[in-house]
Amino acid sequence: MNANPLPIAHVGALLREWRSARRLSQMDLALDAGLSTRHLSCIETGKAQPSREILARLADTLEMTLRDRNSLLVAAGYAPRYTESALANPELAPMRRAIEAMLKQQEPYPAFLMNRHWDIVMANGAAVRMNRWLLGGRDSPHRNMLRHAFDPQDLRAVLVNWEEIAGTLLAHLHKLVATAPSDAKARELLEEVLAYPGVPEKWRQRDLRAVPAPLLETVFERDGRRVAFFSTITTFGTPRDVTLEELHIESCFPADQASAAFCSALQEDPAN
Repeated sequence: MNANPLPIAHVGALLREWRSARRLSQMDLALDAGLSTRHLSCIETGKAQPSREILARLADTLEMTLRDRNSLLVAAGYAPRYTESALANPELAPMRRAIEAMLKQQEPYPAFLMNRHWDIVMANGAAVRMNRWLLGGRDSPHRNMLRHAFDPQDLRAVLVNWEEIAGTLLAHLHKLVATAPSDAKARELLEEVLAYPGVPEKWRQRDLRAVPAPLLETVFERDGRRVAFFSTITTFGTPRDVTLEELHIESCFPADQASAAFCSALQEDPAN
């Protein structure tokens, strides 16, 4: 008698979801993972118990995140392999210090530490100053970059090229939803931002033909003054912790001399 019928059936359902999200047939996934199609079919239907080694091969082929690899292991009745530590935990103290140094180094230009859902985990002083100036001295009610961009009461009101920036952000969110079928928070965030007023109806569908611009400027304007930035993204190589894999630093650089000068002036006098 099988002691774990539910986990085995569950892992098969998860694999089918991921295979569908990656648009792979059973044969494609089996060949790429070095399995027989029959063996994969038995795993997906709950007739066979996959080993940890086979799950690792399937996860590699499906390009699953560490969080989703843990979910796959648990679904099959195994203990999770990867830790998930809060950034404030002692074991991540060296990384936190490195992140703080990188954010500080970006002054007087804005920099943010964000997770996979664009929640702002940390920000440097320049980011706080710039947001307050753009919002007329008040703080944003949000701690999420997508909500900043889509809420008419937030940065959207001063974002000159809103459709370009919001459309690009939404394309990234659509991709996350499509390629991470178990990410309920991403789906909820997508529904939330699509519900904001003025969002084009065509944005409800993922545009697979869209080609991202090689360099995207974000242009703001308040009280007749324009400031423009382009961004670079820093991720952490070969992470072994779920938290670190999901974090990235967005560093903003002035797109012109006037924007650079204003950032420096704002650092000297935040009430500028």
